[in-house]
Amino acid sequence: MPYLPGFPSSFRRAPGSAIVLALLAAATSLTAAPRPLHAQTPAPVAAAAAARTGYADVDGARIYYQVHGDLGAGRTPLLVLHGAFMSGDAMAPLIAPLAATRPVIAIDARGHGRTGDAPGGLSYDQMANDAAGVLAALKVEKADVLGYSMGAATALRLAMLQPGRIGKQVIISGAYRLDGMPPELIKSIASLTPEIFAGSPIESGYKKMSPTPDAFPTLVAEIKALDATDFAWPEDQIRAIKGKTMVVTGDNDGTTLEHTIALFKLRGGYDLPTILQGFMTEAPKARLAILPATSHIGIMGEAPAITAMVAPFLDDKAPPPPSF
Repeated sequence: MPYLPGFPSSFRRAPGSAIVLALLAAATSLTAAPRPLHAQTPAPVAAAAAARTGYADVDGARIYYQVHGDLGAGRTPLLVLHGAFMSGDAMAPLIAPLAATRPVIAIDARGHGRTGDAPGGLSYDQMANDAAGVLAALKVEKADVLGYSMGAATALRLAMLQPGRIGKQVIISGAYRLDGMPPELIKSIASLTPEIFAGSPIESGYKKMSPTPDAFPTLVAEIKALDATDFAWPEDQIRAIKGKTMVVTGDNDGTTLEHTIALFKLRGGYDLPTILQGFMTEAPKARLAILPATSHIGIMGEAPAITAMVAPFLDDKAPPPPSF
């Protein structure tokens, strides 16, 4: 197993935890300095402005949110959804540069961060409903959405269940079927125990932030149950999502490349008329970015490269015309 800074040696050597670490350690790695991709121009990073924070009551849970920027400024807000064992704070490397040009809303999912334990467990339908509840509480009629990992699947489900409230979607390392992940990874997640996390930054961060600090074992059980529950959202529902979609993955990510490309095509990517023409004259319905030498953890270290691609997508900018 490769060395993972910040985790005790017993955690790094835990049986079956190698693949799990690749999926979960992003909860602590996001605070590290990003590693820009070669030949990518990083988006400018604005100084982080003080966020407005609060709670929205949704289905028995008090969902914590933070708002960066002015929701009344006339720009479409961007809703940011984090991955498993993370919080909205962990998405700061993406939030800061994107909030320089649009209001950003980040939430702590049910069971996570400052939201803490809540009745009902975790499901993508429930987390999508929670996110919609936060938008309603903030009187946001329509928002774009960016999600990572668990948050990416939630973003897709949110776009299906709330077609009038959600516009564009940025899907980072996300799946629309459970079998979009390798079976070895699903099996490895099933081996999780609270003891594997003992003394790790994931456990200590949870206890420091959560209003229910003793509920970490419950969260572990809920994440295991979420990834043990088979799901496969119908392809016709994926095709029917109204807003445009950008799919981002690493070439060694937790979702298979075949699944990622299938999602891209379902959302209107790989357009034959464009292929035959050889260039684009308008912004496409779907975009795909596969980052080289990038794992599930590493993709969140590529925040400058990701935001440099996401910002023009959200602004619906067409690719530049041929220069010859």
